[in-house]
Amino acid sequence: MASYYGTSQYETRIDRQIREAQERGDFDNLPGSGKPLKSTTNVYDEEWWIKDLAQREDLSGALPPALALRREIQDLPETLAKKSSEKSVREHLTDLNERIVSARRSVIEGPPVTVKTVDVEPAVAAWRAARGR
Repeated sequence: MASYYGTSQYETRIDRQIREAQERGDFDNLPGSGKPLKSTTNVYDEEWWIKDLAQREDLSGALPPALALRREIQDLPETLAKKSSEKSVREHLTDLNERIVSARRSVIEGPPVTVKTVDVEPAVAAWRAARGR
């Protein structure tokens, strides 16, 4: 095994475990083997792996409050589409607006809250239209 200082006969425990696993074929036929890593852009992002992990594992709870609220606004049409009654839609929107106002008024960790409250009536009208009512 080569080292920075020339050739060395010393093999660390980790190096030995990796070598033995390779010899047993433990790394053969892994999912995604031989395929390029997914990338939505050609711009290199140093944090690509953590963003991919957060998306893959649905770690939305790990977001700072401002970003979590922004994500919730972004996903609002899908969230409302799952609601079965106008009452539950209105309750969800009221709760969301209260959390937005509360986050604006308090000191929070992370970026400032810049999302606007949701206008309830147009959101309910869009929910009705999507349901064909």
